[in-house]
Amino acid sequence: MANSTQQSSLKVYLRLLRYVVPYWGLFAISLCGFLIFASTQPMLGYILKYFVDGLSNPDASLFAGVPWLLEHAPWLAHLKLLQAVPLLIILIALWQGLGSFLGNYYIAKVSMGLVQDLRIALFNNLLMLPNRYFDNHNSGHLISRITYNVTMVTGAATDSIKVVVREGMTVIFLFVTLLWMNWKLTLVMLAILPVIGLMVSSTSKKFRKQSRKIQASMGDVTHVTSESIHGYRVVRSFGGEDYERKRFFDASEENKKKQLKMVRTGAVYTPSLQLVIYSAMAVLMFLVLLLRGDASAGDLVAYITLAGLLPKPIRQLSEVSSTIQKGLAGAETIFEQLDEEPEVDRGTQVRERISGRLEVKNLCFSYPGAEKLVLNNISFIAEPGQMVALVGRSGSGKSTLANLIPRFYHHDQGQILIDGLDVEDYSLRNLRRHIALVTQHVTLFNDSVRNNIAYGDLADASLEAVQRAAADAYAAEFIENMPQGYDTLVGENGVLLSGGQRQRLAIARALLKDAPVLILDEATSALDTESERHIQAALDQVMQGRTTLVIAHRLTTIEKADLILVMDQGQIVERGSHAELLAKNGYYARLHAKQFEDGAEVAISSEHDA
Repeated sequence: MANSTQQSSLKVYLRLLRYVVPYWGLFAISLCGFLIFASTQPMLGYILKYFVDGLSNPDASLFAGVPWLLEHAPWLAHLKLLQAVPLLIILIALWQGLGSFLGNYYIAKVSMGLVQDLRIALFNNLLMLPNRYFDNHNSGHLISRITYNVTMVTGAATDSIKVVVREGMTVIFLFVTLLWMNWKLTLVMLAILPVIGLMVSSTSKKFRKQSRKIQASMGDVTHVTSESIHGYRVVRSFGGEDYERKRFFDASEENKKKQLKMVRTGAVYTPSLQLVIYSAMAVLMFLVLLLRGDASAGDLVAYITLAGLLPKPIRQLSEVSSTIQKGLAGAETIFEQLDEEPEVDRGTQVRERISGRLEVKNLCFSYPGAEKLVLNNISFIAEPGQMVALVGRSGSGKSTLANLIPRFYHHDQGQILIDGLDVEDYSLRNLRRHIALVTQHVTLFNDSVRNNIAYGDLADASLEAVQRAAADAYAAEFIENMPQGYDTLVGENGVLLSGGQRQRLAIARALLKDAPVLILDEATSALDTESERHIQAALDQVMQGRTTLVIAHRLTTIEKADLILVMDQGQIVERGSHAELLAKNGYYARLHAKQFEDGAEVAISSEHDA
């Protein structure tokens, strides 16, 4: 089991490193920089040998024993320790500075490029995922992946490599120098390596597990925050401040506990490792004093100094395990999303323009994982230019039917035909280009009025076309009274507009699209009587030559429909025109009578009758 976990970790890590490949040039420069930096560590330690030797004989020559220098650069060969040691320290520091700059700057460029690439990949992937994915995942966790998890991942892909290369090469250079100086003593030090390896391995598993929990709890914090921001009006109007404070505190507290647990693991692990390393150092010092032989004081000081430089890089190498484990835990959730099947599009047919004939045959549908049929044996035909209305209680399947036409969900039984061709056979982009959808829940972006109407495929529309669509939706009047007219920002999700104004902008967007099939899902529900009367007049005009599917609770809004389908529990229980259904004195007539009893539509009715 542990072996398979290691294999999967390696697989995830190698996949992560593939994102570094486009930056291999910058990465190579960075590695060279870290190699330069690592090479200076033994140099600085070894220079102490000459310093200590210079204390007893400052006039001794540093390179006196190098014949090549005596012949080609006698001034350098005769350089005294008094001058050479300070000069070498400055040169080594400059060399180290160059290595540090190249290493840190270019690894940062790789890291930031990687963050951006992963964020873009995740965001682009989100745009391709099917509806059911958003139904099953809360927005807070999806946002947390793009903001928090990605930064953890880059730590594993770049920061850890930086530490491994820089500190790893430092350890290698130091060990090689120590072996060269006294190989017997150095082999004694190697005895502690298996103990360090065992400690690193056991702690890595803990770090990975704890990091996965931290990332999940961070998603909860983001989720609660996101919900409170989006629903701030409900929170305030229903006095939910205390409830939201508690919810956020609980999520934040849980995150803090998990973070502290990980810190505690690290806090116990680091000193334990240091104890092992320094115990080895103590043994080493004892042996140095015992077996000093004929080595000079400078040799011994340099050896002890170089050995003393080893614990820091070894500790940092062991700590890199936690960075990698955090990154791998984040990478798993990121790749999990990237591996999700995008919205299925097996359709190949592309039609420039359609007439809009809509035919639904024996349509049955249930949501994935649910057995109950939401739609059961639905059949009807809407000819081009006709208006078909769906009425019925909440939960009767009206909106589900509207969502199946643009293929937000896939049906397995029955057919939905547009111009005689099954919607499954159209390419998704082409199918949706022929359908304009206006729902009860209007989505507006924090952009100008013009850009909200001319959105997506409509972005190239002229200002005149936008103004015409706004006029047809009876939105022109309030838009022109705004401070910057069509360039006025509407705020997040149109927060600066009234419900009716937002709805009219959504209708203007649908009108600008000029699609042959128009779906209005409770599109007039947020409008006041005055606005609805205007919209009805506009829709009467707009629906000419278009197939319109209207879902409405207010029955007066669909009295002119060519065909009214009355739905209940996923089935069509009655069909006919307004007059025919009233004459039947059945389900529709009861719905109609109930609305008038409640007095909800009296004003509209009197205007309509007039």
